[in-house]
Amino acid sequence: MNSVIQKAKRLIIKVGSSLVTNDGKGLDTTAIAKWAEQIAQLRDMGKEVVLVSSGAIAEGMQRLGFDKRPTGIHELQACAAVGQMGLAQIYETSFRRHSIGTAQVLLTHADLADRERYLNARSTLFTLLRFGVVPIINENDTVVTDEIKFGDNDTLGALVANLIEGDALIILTDQKGLYTADPRSNPQAEFVHEAKAGDPSLEAMAGGAGTGIGRGGMLTKILAARRAAASGAHTVIAWGREDRVLTRLASGEAIGTQLVAQTAHLTARKQWMADHLQTAGKVVLDAGAVQKLTAEGKSLLPIGVIEVSGDFGRGDVITCTDQAGRPVARGISNYASSEARRIMRKPSAEIESILGFVEEPELIHRDNMVLI
Repeated sequence: MNSVIQKAKRLIIKVGSSLVTNDGKGLDTTAIAKWAEQIAQLRDMGKEVVLVSSGAIAEGMQRLGFDKRPTGIHELQACAAVGQMGLAQIYETSFRRHSIGTAQVLLTHADLADRERYLNARSTLFTLLRFGVVPIINENDTVVTDEIKFGDNDTLGALVANLIEGDALIILTDQKGLYTADPRSNPQAEFVHEAKAGDPSLEAMAGGAGTGIGRGGMLTKILAARRAAASGAHTVIAWGREDRVLTRLASGEAIGTQLVAQTAHLTARKQWMADHLQTAGKVVLDAGAVQKLTAEGKSLLPIGVIEVSGDFGRGDVITCTDQAGRPVARGISNYASSEARRIMRKPSAEIESILGFVEEPELIHRDNMVLI
């Protein structure tokens, strides 16, 4: 069995609080430095990496003198605010040793539930990757409330995998992986090397809560793998202190528990668009644009649009038709209908002068389009 990480190009790596803070004793600078070195090597192998890191609250607890996790929301927010400073500093220092820049990205569930904020977060992360920066993502615990919290960074990692169309999610934890039962109480428990993500039997194996430092347990990791698989991303759960765990996975070595998605991420995304029975609006294309889409696999540029109908927003799924009204494609619009009407029949180079800003040069990117 080879690791799915070997062929994955875009990786989301999640590290838990107990690893980052050495079980709550304070930020583990040695471990973080090792992960940064391995991520630098992954980038040399041609992989893109986004890091989802817990640890802000745990570090804040240590700095503020808490011996156990507070239960009050404002105390937790205060811990997060204090701890985030140290967390960002140590990651920046560790990656700078390898001439790699980092960016702090704090998200709440509301950011990914709102269409505009979802697309803004997505565009920002893609831009950071294009600039060669490693985004360091954490839940925005400083402002989070019970209504908007992710609940754990395993879930956040899965949502980020969906957000940026990741190929694989690596969850580094303080356990070797998944067992058929709790090995601490059941000596007959067997290690699970590989399974299908979303298999209902996995949830029964993974009962149990998290540690006093973090919020997650093995169950949250199984549920995160199921969520990631819905967008086509594989998941690997592995011990974060395993020697060179990331580079060995990337070289094809099977480490930890591998939970395999059954649908390719591009297929999953396009199936979601194809399943939109009702779309928010419509654009009519000239013959040249139809040719570009259907025969050449190109994106839809504003210059190829001759008519815009309906009232849609950025991020809505719209229908593309030819001049006879025959449907050609569906896709996610980068511009609202009011903006599309102003830039249709115009070259992409003029978008900024017309609108005063530019989201993307395409009205619909090829990756966000399915032919019908």
